[in-house]
Amino acid sequence: MPKLTPTDAAAALRNPLSFIAARWTPAPRTVRRAALAALVMSVIIVVTGGAVRLTGSGLGCPTWPTCTDDSLTTTRAMGFHGAIEFGNRMLTYVLCAAVGWAIVAARAQKPWRRSLTRLGWAQFWVVMGNAVLGGIVVLVGLNPYTVAAHFLLTTALITVATVMWQRTREGDGAPRLLAGKAVQQLVWFLVAASVLLIAVGTVVTGAGPHAGDSTEVKRIPIDWETVAKLHAVLAWIVVTLTFALWFVLKAVDAPKGPLDRTRDLFLILLAQGVIGYVQYFTHLPEVLVGLHMLGSCLVWIGVLRVLLALRERPEAVPEVPGPTTGAAVATSA
Repeated sequence: MPKLTPTDAAAALRNPLSFIAARWTPAPRTVRRAALAALVMSVIIVVTGGAVRLTGSGLGCPTWPTCTDDSLTTTRAMGFHGAIEFGNRMLTYVLCAAVGWAIVAARAQKPWRRSLTRLGWAQFWVVMGNAVLGGIVVLVGLNPYTVAAHFLLTTALITVATVMWQRTREGDGAPRLLAGKAVQQLVWFLVAASVLLIAVGTVVTGAGPHAGDSTEVKRIPIDWETVAKLHAVLAWIVVTLTFALWFVLKAVDAPKGPLDRTRDLFLILLAQGVIGYVQYFTHLPEVLVGLHMLGSCLVWIGVLRVLLALRERPEAVPEVPGPTTGAAVATSA
C-alpha cells in the first residue's frame, strides 16, 4: 500500500470525496448496493421509531440532544424505555453511515454521475433536518403535530432514497416514456391518492390511543375512528386505481416493467389492507400497528417504483466526430 505523502494528506483534508474518487472505482453493483442500503435503513428507522412510540418510550430520554440534563447516554435508572429511545437515536448514526456510504460510492463511480451524488447529499440533509425535528418532538412533549411532521419528513427521505436506488440501475440518457399520456395521468392520480392516504394515516396516529408515552400526552382533538374510516376509504381508492392501472397496462400491451411494478404494488396493498382491518377490529395491538407502519413505507416505495417504471433512461452515448468532421480536420492539417 503506497505511503500517504503530506501533499496527499492535505488533498484528503481539503476534499476527501475527490481524494477517494481518484484512488478507488467501485463496481456498478457496489453503487447499487450502497443506494439500497440507504433505502433499507430509512425504512428501518421508521419501524424503530414506531417501536419507540408503541412501547411508550417516546420520552425515555426526556431531553435532547443529551438523554438527560446530566447524561449524554441513557442510565440504568431510566430502565427499558430509556434504552429503547436512546437505541433509536443511535440508529440515526447507522442511517448517516449508510447515506454516507451511498454518497462516497456515487462520487467514486466512473464516469462520475453528478445527479447520483446530489441525491445522496439530499438524503443527508433530510436526515439532519429530521434529527433536529426529532429533538423538537421530545422537547415539546410528543406534540402529535410534530410527530406527524417527523414521519412525513422520513417519508420524504424514503422518496429520495428510492429515486437514487432506481437511478443507479439506469443511465444518464434522456428519459424515454414507455406509456401514453392517459396512463401517466392515471399514475399521477395514484401518487396523489397515496400522498393523501399517508397524510391521513398520520392524523389517525396523532388522534389514536398510542401516544408514545405513559404520561398524559396531548392528542389531535378529533375522533380517531372517524379519521380511520376516511383512511380506509382512501386505501380503497388507491387499491382501485392500482387495479385500474394494471388493467389499462394489460389492455395497451405495456412493457413488462410497468406491469410488474403495478402487480407488486397491488399485492403490497392487499397485505397492508388485511393488516389495517385486523388491527382496527382488534383495538390496535402494538405489533400490528408496527407492521402497518412498515407496510406504509412499502406501499409508498411501491407507488414510486410504478411511477419510475413509466420511463427508461439508457446510457448516454458520447458524441463521436463524423466522417465530415474528421475529413475537415485532416484537410486543415
